[in-house]
Amino acid sequence: MNEAAFRLSVFLILFALLGLAELRWPRRPLRDDKARRWRTNLGLVALNILIQRVTLGAAVLATALYVGDRGFGLFNQIILPLWLEAALALLVLDAAIYLQHVATHKVPWLWRLHRVHHTDLDVDISTGLRFHPVEIMLSLLYKAAIVALLGADPLIVLIYETLLSAFALFTHGNIALPERWDGTVRLFFCTPDMHRRHHSTQPDETDSNYGNILSLWDRLARTYFESPALGQQGVMLGLAEERKGEKLGLKRLLLMPFR
Repeated sequence: MNEAAFRLSVFLILFALLGLAELRWPRRPLRDDKARRWRTNLGLVALNILIQRVTLGAAVLATALYVGDRGFGLFNQIILPLWLEAALALLVLDAAIYLQHVATHKVPWLWRLHRVHHTDLDVDISTGLRFHPVEIMLSLLYKAAIVALLGADPLIVLIYETLLSAFALFTHGNIALPERWDGTVRLFFCTPDMHRRHHSTQPDETDSNYGNILSLWDRLARTYFESPALGQQGVMLGLAEERKGEKLGLKRLLLMPFR
């Protein structure tokens, strides 16, 4: 299986479907210029893909293949049914990404990188692509280290990586899910209305709802909150100190962590 082609196919299909859903059932009116934002966000993801392909590339899956061939890692030392290994590996990987997300808010030099993601004045599917290249590279190395310790099966790693990308789009989607559906889904998984609070300009609200796929970790760590104080329509998104969308172009975002 061509890992890159598979992930790209899933990404493009989901991006198109969620983009249509945003047009048909928008949750909030957009405040900023959508065309300008999308140029910036798509420019960032294009740059990230280019940098990955000429540097680390598919480092996470490559690590899974490497440790599997050599018998390294926890799951290569014990014999478990594939379904149980998959369930445990997916749980551990998602918990690790939750902790990584918390660290990007708590560790000052990581926040300098991650705040690029939070400068978006609106939140839609393109926000799920708005990450600084250095943060993406560090995330690849972190995930590769977790995969090496686990010795997770490469197929399980591919499934998790695909799910992680899919949920990055879904949870940032400007999509109005029926309230009953949202309440049911977020018992287990993160939803757009759950994650939107995390993009509030209010620090106490930003410091919540860190989950990527499962809502379990926020509930266990007591970082889970139902909704923003001002509601889904009233919450102000972005950073309080960065309110001029016309100044948040690609060049400024790339230089922002180093200023």
